Amino acid sequence: MKVTGYRSLRTKHEWGRLTGDANGVMPDQQTDVHVLILETDVGVDGVGVGAHGDIDRVFGAVEGRDPRAVTALYDRMLAWVFKTGHAGAAFGAIGAIDMALWDLKAKAAGEPLWRTLGALDRFVPGYASGLDIALGDDDLVGLYERFADRGFSSAKLKGGHDVTHDLRRLVAVREVLSRNSARPALMLDANESWNRTQAVRYVRELEDAIDLAWIEEPVRRWDAAGHASVRQHIRAGVATGENLTGLEQYRPLLDADAVDIVQVGNVWGITHFLRMAAVAHYHDLPVSPVTYHANPVAHAAAAVPNHLAFEVQHLTAPAGLRIDQEIIDGGIVLGDEPGIGIRVDEQHIEAVRAGHPVAGAAGPHVRPGRAGLRLVPDGPRTTMESGARLTTGMPA
Repeated sequence: MKVTGYRSLRTKHEWGRLTGDANGVMPDQQTDVHVLILETDVGVDGVGVGAHGDIDRVFGAVEGRDPRAVTALYDRMLAWVFKTGHAGAAFGAIGAIDMALWDLKAKAAGEPLWRTLGALDRFVPGYASGLDIALGDDDLVGLYERFADRGFSSAKLKGGHDVTHDLRRLVAVREVLSRNSARPALMLDANESWNRTQAVRYVRELEDAIDLAWIEEPVRRWDAAGHASVRQHIRAGVATGENLTGLEQYRPLLDADAVDIVQVGNVWGITHFLRMAAVAHYHDLPVSPVTYHANPVAHAAAAVPNHLAFEVQHLTAPAGLRIDQEIIDGGIVLGDEPGIGIRVDEQHIEAVRAGHPVAGAAGPHVRPGRAGLRLVPDGPRTTMESGARLTTGMPA
């Protein structure tokens, strides 16, 4: 088996509400979902998710290689961009490819990825997270009632602008989740919007009224001393790490004893999560993945000994994706479909794109014969500028 090419798709997720955090609110109720499909010479495709705009910088590291050598190929991708740096968009591309490689490896073994990775239990405990800063109180309660219907007893709210406003909302969600637990776990995510003094004052005022399980990203991601200072002056745990790209970026936080819950972004891939989980385990710290569409890292979370809780943001799938998992009993129940459990309906994505410009497809390795699609540029723009339209039929 060898990697021969890729197809890059873009579809949409319909939230049914506005989403956002302390840094801003999305202008629409739909958001982009990026899907990467790795092609092989045996006709089996691997699926990864997450933005991968820098894929051409790293694809050469895996092209023509056996995808089952996942961890070696991960290191090869890092080495491929070592001189110019792997952070940011390049790390996102590495993460999407890494997911697709693991998908192929598990498909080759004929089993779901959670089994390939050695998990015993398919259930991944989670917490509800509504990206909810734009919601009024009634809509907020309605959203978390739907999460409570799925068995959730813990929730993370977005906040950081007004302590009275955030306290009222946290108490309201606590009441909703109390039907599932006598002591629901409550978390607040400030999304790096404070300095250390602001963070301590804000959280301590909240703690006068409620029991806060953790405060997430209270200060900038690189401020190890700031995280340590906040941690020393509040009761709640400090959670951070979702935006760190590479093990080396966690080192200052761990050296400063500045974090209680080590977070890892789904979009950075399976291998990154597994390695960071091992580093956290060495420090006797739990890990908690920050989710992305389709919850791909849940397979890896099921296989590590120090997983705490998995962020669950949505109860529905993006357009054109079928995900082999259930959101029940306050977590994720992974299915038995071989691989990562994501099926992509490219024709459905094309139909959605026709009615909404969010969805589309691009990439130099699009294989027209696979789905009966071809790219036709609109004017002088390139397909990477989302200026292509999809039509049926074979290329001329």
